[in-house]
Amino acid sequence: MVRLSLVIATYNRSAMLLDTLQSVVGQNAPREQWECVVVNNNSTDDTLERFAEFVAQYPEYNIRMVTELNQGLSYARNRGIREGEGEYIAIIDDDEHIAPDFINSYIELFDTVPDAVAAGGPIVAEYPTGRPKWMSCFTERPIANTMYFGDSVREFPKGRVPGGGNMALRRSAIRRYGVFDTSLGYVGESLVGGEECDLFERLQIAEAKYYYVPKAVMYHIIPAEKLTEKYLSRLSYNVGVSQLRRAKVYRRVARVRLVECGKWLATAVIAAWYAVTLQWSKASHLLQMRWNITKGLWSK
Repeated sequence: MVRLSLVIATYNRSAMLLDTLQSVVGQNAPREQWECVVVNNNSTDDTLERFAEFVAQYPEYNIRMVTELNQGLSYARNRGIREGEGEYIAIIDDDEHIAPDFINSYIELFDTVPDAVAAGGPIVAEYPTGRPKWMSCFTERPIANTMYFGDSVREFPKGRVPGGGNMALRRSAIRRYGVFDTSLGYVGESLVGGEECDLFERLQIAEAKYYYVPKAVMYHIIPAEKLTEKYLSRLSYNVGVSQLRRAKVYRRVARVRLVECGKWLATAVIAAWYAVTLQWSKASHLLQMRWNITKGLWSK
């Protein structure tokens, strides 16, 4: 009996997808308890061929692919949720590895914690080409979304939500609170996100509980192309745009922009400390990130 459906949306990253799937077939959970639904979101590379070769090597695993013609990460994830059969749903991305206890940990949580509507686990960044010297914990967060809240199961800290590449929900929660907003989320090469925050905001409004699961570890692989000044500028600008779009939905644009002004004060203090300690590149990249987020928040 399938207990959990693992959903992976993919778009033109066949090699990375195969690395992700290699960690999927390394799961400790009994194979009959889970399935993996890969959603091909109109890939134009060799994803189809390489996926077929992979599943042929592992015919004993319940891994299948469906195609979602509507372009966008939210469309793809929603399709994977519809296609899945499990009472629990876990969502990861195609640029990561998951720990062997990943699936087991989520099944155990939902089985033993009745009020857990959703969950998320640690996110560990891996840099195959090395972690750049200019990166601080502040500039790393939008790029890698690193996350660690200890070694015990607990409710998520206030103000934090599970990362999009490491989250799980009960299917009953999807029925009650809805799926991902398709006006948010990456579309092709677009970096406008916010769909995960929007979903968890609905849970917060309903006072539904979501938990941190320490053994559900995800390793986020950060390639060299995401470690450039150009990418950081583009990403942080789109963080601001996504925050603006969500603020418009909830009619609180003025409040979000006011909060951003407050963040500038904190950013200035941190950047000044970096400058005093001669960490010039960390200071400049932090200010660049905040400036671009602000521009996104004041875009039309």
